[in-house]
Amino acid sequence: MIQALKMAMKSIAGNKFRAFLTMLGIIIGVMALVILVSLVNGATGTVTDTIAKMGSDLITVRISDDKGKPITLDTLDGWMDTEGVGLIAPSGTATATGKYGSTNATFQVYGATPAYEQVNGLKLLLGRFLKASDVDNHTDVCVINEAAAEKLVGYTDCLNVEISLSGRKFRVVGVLEDDEDSLTAVFGADSLVAYIPYTTLLRLSSTVSSTITSFSVSAAEGSDLAAAESAMRKLLMDRFDEDEDAFTLSSRNIMEAAMNNVTSILTVLLGGIAAISLIVGGIGIMNIMLVTVTERTREIGIRKAIGAGRGAILLQFLLESVVLCMLGCAIGVFASWAVLQVISIVVSSLGIVFSLEWNVVAIAIGFCFAIGVIFGLYPANKAAKMAPIDALHYGG
Repeated sequence: MIQALKMAMKSIAGNKFRAFLTMLGIIIGVMALVILVSLVNGATGTVTDTIAKMGSDLITVRISDDKGKPITLDTLDGWMDTEGVGLIAPSGTATATGKYGSTNATFQVYGATPAYEQVNGLKLLLGRFLKASDVDNHTDVCVINEAAAEKLVGYTDCLNVEISLSGRKFRVVGVLEDDEDSLTAVFGADSLVAYIPYTTLLRLSSTVSSTITSFSVSAAEGSDLAAAESAMRKLLMDRFDEDEDAFTLSSRNIMEAAMNNVTSILTVLLGGIAAISLIVGGIGIMNIMLVTVTERTREIGIRKAIGAGRGAILLQFLLESVVLCMLGCAIGVFASWAVLQVISIVVSSLGIVFSLEWNVVAIAIGFCFAIGVIFGLYPANKAAKMAPIDALHYGG
């Protein structure tokens, strides 16, 4: 075995450039497999982490057809007593022009209830969030984010300052901390946001109806999101006569599951493409091994004449094929690591890190070994089956 390995290495070392060209197909195939799959997994991991940081776990419900049974604030209050369901917060939105002194800015105004803060994972920097009394009394108070305070008022500590939203005066009772991982930050870091009582928004905007068509749900304490989702689905099915098309449920779990499905499909497709590249490289190795067998026919004849058995000849050429594949694999893995490091540096500003996926490397190693055996078996067997007299008389 050791002698056969030494002979294989000596043969490869004697034709370095040809050996490198032979390995090139394997190198490219390994790089395609490792780099593409690592890029997909790295990007997916970043997106999944971003989804996971978007506030607390919540379920978003959107009603497309209320079947003549409109959902109101009282309906949501009643549903909060359901087992598995935690807090429920309606979500009505409108665009308004904010004004303070001579400064004007466009605001995204959310109609909210006290539960909205906890359900959506908002973080207070100063002051308080909306109270139940604010909703009951249609109070003209608002909670704004840091960006809104700094751009409209000019400073963050602006509690009790009055700002105008669509010509109506609102007293600032709270300032929210701008979270880099929040939904607002992801889709627009400079968004100016104001939260006002839901009932007040009904009077501020004609586009918002008292019939609630969108709301968020959190899981009850001690329960998980899946249980809350199941309980919420049952409530909606009972209300809308078992019509699943009347509403849409979405949650972080659903988003992550969809992302994982997409990743799995992409990984299989890209892995299949890379596998084809490796097979093409294997064909190249078989071709060069057939040439090698032809070139060394007299050597084979001499070895057989002095007592080398069929197994020894078979092992020698089979090992040479496997060594070529494994050397190509090693070079491909190192080159993949180098390329991923360069890509990570280039996209570092986006917060994405691409690293070598060792499970993919293991698959590449196993696949290359199999290719070396499969595509080297025919040339090795051809060499092993040569009759000594014919090999010695070969004049090629």
